[in-house]
Amino acid sequence: MRLLNVTTFEVDRFDGPKVPPYAILSHVWGPDEVTMADMDIIARHRKRPGFTKISYACGQAARDGFDWIWVDTCCIDKTSSSELSESLNSLFAWYRDASVCYAYLSDVHHHTNPARGGYRSWKDALASSAYFTRGWTLPELLAPRNLLFFSHTWHPLGSRASLAPTISRATLIPRATLLDPSLVPRASLARRMSWASRRTTTRPEDLAYALLGLFPGVHLTPYYGEGLESAFLRLQRKILARSDDQSLFAW
Repeated sequence: MRLLNVTTFEVDRFDGPKVPPYAILSHVWGPDEVTMADMDIIARHRKRPGFTKISYACGQAARDGFDWIWVDTCCIDKTSSSELSESLNSLFAWYRDASVCYAYLSDVHHHTNPARGGYRSWKDALASSAYFTRGWTLPELLAPRNLLFFSHTWHPLGSRASLAPTISRATLIPRATLLDPSLVPRASLARRMSWASRRTTTRPEDLAYALLGLFPGVHLTPYYGEGLESAFLRLQRKILARSDDQSLFAW
């Protein structure tokens, strides 16, 4: 996997046991993200919103004692089909193995003045955040061992555990599963599929690819252009090859 140095903003590759402790960013993509190619000439891109997000994440990781962070926008060479396939199939494990995950909610503004709504206002915004409607943030919500949420201005909002009641209402994922993500594989196949029912992705096939980590041992080669129905059929066949849980047919 490739990691971003939080001080120099250089991207380096690490493999196997050589992967150092790292933080990881979870976020909803915006219209002006910074790619790996952009990181080669970072001075040109420092004022872009996509880089501001990366900079905040790097600063938080540095304060938490980490030298490295993984950010999907700039740590994947998307021009390489093999690397893209590896990333899609490894995503859940990379989030699970991270020392800490920062979930950045760009549409949640924290207020500390009770007269302006205070605690209630940002809690309401949290529950309706786009973060809980996107396909790729589903595995990013469930995989990390330590998940922390931040507002638009990088104000800490709380952890997955402390915000579990609000997140459960927004996602329909049981509070017990949010408190202990190791319970994910114990949920029925239909239940796990249902968690994605109200989520969307920019590319239709990604809604199927994003679910890979929720079904341990299931891997898919991405074929962009195959359509959502074909991607889901391939996913279901792979799942059924490893499980006799008939609830998948109910889904």
